[in-house]
Amino acid sequence: MTEDAVDENLYPNRGESDSTSGVSRRRLLAGSAAAGATATAGCTGAITGSDGGGDEAAPPTVFVFNTGDNTVSVIDAENDELLTTTYLGATASFPSNQFLPNLLDSADDAMWLNVNNGVRAVNAGSLSEMTSLDTGSGANWQEVTPDGSHLVVSAREPTHKQYRLDADPGSDSFGDVTAEIDRKPEGGRGDNDGPGPCDVSIHPDGEYAYVPDIYADTLSVIDIADFEVVNQVSVSPVGGADAVAPWMDTVSWDGETLLVENNEGEAGTESIWDISDPTEPEERVRLTNDDGLGELPLTSEIGPDSEIGYVFTANSESVTVLDIPAGEVIESIDLGGSAFVGTWDPAGEKLYVPVQTSDEVKVIEHASREIVETISVGAKPYGATAGRVRPEDDTAGNLMATMATLGVELSDAGTTYCIGNCACGHQL
Repeated sequence: MTEDAVDENLYPNRGESDSTSGVSRRRLLAGSAAAGATATAGCTGAITGSDGGGDEAAPPTVFVFNTGDNTVSVIDAENDELLTTTYLGATASFPSNQFLPNLLDSADDAMWLNVNNGVRAVNAGSLSEMTSLDTGSGANWQEVTPDGSHLVVSAREPTHKQYRLDADPGSDSFGDVTAEIDRKPEGGRGDNDGPGPCDVSIHPDGEYAYVPDIYADTLSVIDIADFEVVNQVSVSPVGGADAVAPWMDTVSWDGETLLVENNEGEAGTESIWDISDPTEPEERVRLTNDDGLGELPLTSEIGPDSEIGYVFTANSESVTVLDIPAGEVIESIDLGGSAFVGTWDPAGEKLYVPVQTSDEVKVIEHASREIVETISVGAKPYGATAGRVRPEDDTAGNLMATMATLGVELSDAGTTYCIGNCACGHQL
């Protein structure tokens, strides 16, 4: 991959302004009561879920974050129907979604998003901000541990840090930084002043986190309890590439495998790692376009059986499907547009894939590996997560979503980091 192409991938919105002006959510809240009767069609109704006014947990729900208009689309994952699209005033390209679908079951729970120059917790019931951390970086990734107690954050340049936060909303120290690692002393390739920690995926035992370092060509293993790097494995480029540039990763549910997406060469590559010894990762296979891998592998999800991998290959407008034990590509699912991420429903039966270039979500059934539904959502959908709780009606939010769809410029819009054709406006 040429240097210009790498820059385009890493800094797709360089030079764009992230300033906003116009109507604010706060002002609209004061004057929206009269318009409420006409703005609530399709709303979700009363909150259900523990501590949310209902007796039972809500049916499975998928949240899709639309980068084009700072809205969130709420999908009924039982019937695969759009419930509502409401204005959030922020957007997230990579929300925490590894363990959250089975942790998010109360209106008081937090969804963790990468917003502005840091990360933010949003209340699942009200979609209001609960807490946030300014990392000083425009590119951030975060994941919650399986027990919901910690949030592990990767903050790329210029910060080059790992953070651990208290992720328990019931804790007195909720949102506080409980530990951090300054990665700058490690240095980075070229004129980068650090290794560029990208993404974070957590082992199902909750003890270790895996971080691909895009400017160091390393995979770092972090002990979450001690919060220190306990191993760092170097990787070498293939096929004449100048660098491997690993940037995203996913741990399998059985804890035996790690998928890593690399911004390597002209089209990108995919690595399959053996992590049966969690602190000693070993790369088994590196797949390229010649092996049937689609172009620009950015993120991945792994099926509940831990044997099938779904790699989102945006430049091929497809999902590349892997047989993980065999270490090979077995098929490609045509999406008809570019998608960068996906999320499982809480049962792990269906994969929800926001297709950014068509304003749709494709629903892939894991059992058949086929698209079984297409759902229209907001503008430029990118990130997604899931749970068993649904937000309350928000007359102002629904009205503002309509205004945003019509092109009205709204203020209080949080930006986010993403790759590709999006309106994030992030600044690194």
